[in-house]
Formats: sequence, C-alpha cells, structure tokens
Amino acid sequence: MRSVLFDHIAIAVPRLADAEAVLAGELGGRSTFGMTTDEYRFWHWRYEGGGDLEVLEPAGADGFLHRFIAQHGPGIHHVTFTVPSLAEACDRAGTHGYSIVGYDDSDPEWSEAFLHPKQAQGIVVQFAQTNADRADVPPGHEAPPKPAPGARDSASPIKVLGLRLSAHSRERAHTQWGTVVQGVRADGEDGALVYRWPGSFLRLVVEIDPARDEGPLCIEYSSRRAVRLPDDPHPVLGAVFKRSRAD
Repeated sequence: MRSVLFDHIAIAVPRLADAEAVLAGELGGRSTFGMTTDEYRFWHWRYEGGGDLEVLEPAGADGFLHRFIAQHGPGIHHVTFTVPSLAEACDRAGTHGYSIVGYDDSDPEWSEAFLHPKQAQGIVVQFAQTNADRADVPPGHEAPPKPAPGARDSASPIKVLGLRLSAHSRERAHTQWGTVVQGVRADGEDGALVYRWPGSFLRLVVEIDPARDEGPLCIEYSSRRAVRLPDDPHPVLGAVFKRSRAD
C-alpha cells in the first residue's frame, strides 16, 4: 500500500540559470527534469541517496513567485509530499483546522493542493497525488540536456538530508508534521523533533522556540569532501545550508 512520502524541497530564485553552477557544479547534483508553464519554470537536481532539490523561477509579468521573491528574496518556498489520496490528505488537514488553497485535480497524472504558510508554520506545504510511478523524467516534462563534448564532470555529490525548521510548540509541530503529514516522530539529540517518512530519504527536523518566527531555518546536508558554502543565506539560492551528520 502506498504511503505519504517526503518528495522534495523547493527553492524560489529570480533566475533558474544561476542555480545550475551551485546545485550541480558546487554540490554535485544530477540534473533530472523540469517544466515550463505560463507562471513559472522549475528544474530538479538529485543528490546522493535520493535527496531532491527543486528550483523555481517566476515567468510572465506577475504571479505568486514574483510576490514571494519581492517580499522575501530568494529562498526556501515549499516542501512537497506525495500522498496516496489527495482528497484524504485535504480532509485530514481540514479536520485539524487547516485551510486548503490551490486545489487542482484537473491533471490525471498530478493532482495537488497546498497548506498556506500563514497556517502551516511559516512554509508552504504541497500535497501531490501522482498516478504514475516516479521516473527520472516524468511524462510531459523536459529531459536534461546532454553534456557538451569535453564538458567537465560536476563535483562529487553531497547528501541532502532534509530541512530544519522552527515551531512555537511541540504540539503545533506534531499536529502538522505527525498527524496531518503523517511523519514518524523521534526525539533528536538536541531536543528537536525529527520526522521521517518510511521510503523517503529526506527528513524534517523541528526546533521548538516560542520566541522565534516559525519557518525554515536551513537545508541540512552531509559530505565526504569540503564544500564551499557560506554560513549565511546563499547569495544565489537564499537558503542557509548547514553541514550535519547523516543517520
């Protein structure tokens, strides 16, 4: 039986082309697939073990990504979970006080809905029901271009472990990530809550701090090599990357 899976972390940037040198050249990600729509273009990079980062670029004159970047700058935009039933996931969220936005089941291969960040502890949460087995290039998506003759290989890949966030209380965190999104909880060594989804490589780590704004803190990674990443938000991606220990 299919279960909820933590699929990927998504980052919004003004120019998708600027992300390639970082995600592939510096971090060793493998370009997998993308798509262009009237509102945005996105692309995915996959890392050792299965961690997946998506980057979104706004398109057109105006839209939700234009507004996000104007207000926040580049940075972490959402997390995506694939679900066996979109209707059941939305009903479960509604039962616990969440409003659903952007519900769209018009595509038989990909139905989606979202929890708004004002309710979802400072981050957009996407539920997606897909009726096709995941492949490197899903139907209807663009395949990565072939490397140019003589092109150098990217660096050895890091492992993208998951996302670290802040929440005001253990109860709020567990209602969202444990009950609604159905993560399996464990207690971290630093007092944080760690959520995993069996079958998913990525994890979520939630720090509890009632005085701090809720939302993403950093993308956690591990690596066998030195990685040139700043301690502050990355100048291109806007996200903070923190080295951590793999499980």
